[in-house]
Amino acid sequence: MPITVNWSDLEIAFERNSPDQESFLDLENGDLLSIVDGEPDAAARRAKVAATPGRYLRIDPASSREQYRWMERFVSSVADPPLRERLLIAIDGKGAFRRFKDVLLAFPAERERWFVYRSEVLHFHIQTWVEHTKIEVANPPPWGRVEQPEEPVEVARPLPSGEAPGEILRRQARELLDEIPAAEMPSALAFLEFLRDRGPSTLLHAVGDRKGGAADRGADLDDDDDDDQDEEPHGKPAAVG
Repeated sequence: MPITVNWSDLEIAFERNSPDQESFLDLENGDLLSIVDGEPDAAARRAKVAATPGRYLRIDPASSREQYRWMERFVSSVADPPLRERLLIAIDGKGAFRRFKDVLLAFPAERERWFVYRSEVLHFHIQTWVEHTKIEVANPPPWGRVEQPEEPVEVARPLPSGEAPGEILRRQARELLDEIPAAEMPSALAFLEFLRDRGPSTLLHAVGDRKGGAADRGADLDDDDDDDQDEEPHGKPAAVG
């Protein structure tokens, strides 16, 4: 029997990827049941799901690794070279989602483009899950049927004429220093002195250890990142994570 799905709640469940939370779709009425570890009713909700296993279907949200790959593809399509470099730095290592979101705050056009792209891939993910689980729905999603999103067009990253790679990095470092508030400069200088004192061989070894690929970087993201991926209201395209 077809069910009336609360698509807004379902969208939230798919983008919320947290180890402390599980969501289930009620196959009788289309409602979402969320269980958050540590909340007073968590045990009762788990017991409810366990008592009627055929009624509740567990939601498989988009993983942090997959959402990290969405960010990587988007960043590769940013046409503005300084912004693209800032975003590449932002998504490297723990806290990637939060830093990515913070950088885009100052670039509303690119931020909106990210929301549109992320909504498309998220809605396609939901659509694929619904079809795979053979759920009969009485009401179509408000965003309609979604074709598989096209990959963003990657923008080539040519080196500026006459500028060596090392000089490019030094120029980018100077540009970043220019944006740091004066009150933060002592900390920035102390960190630069720390890097200098470590020596080139130690730094090269550290860089080599980081070449584990995008999947490994996505796996190392902060757990707190998952709470930062949906800042926009759900009347608009889903936001960063």
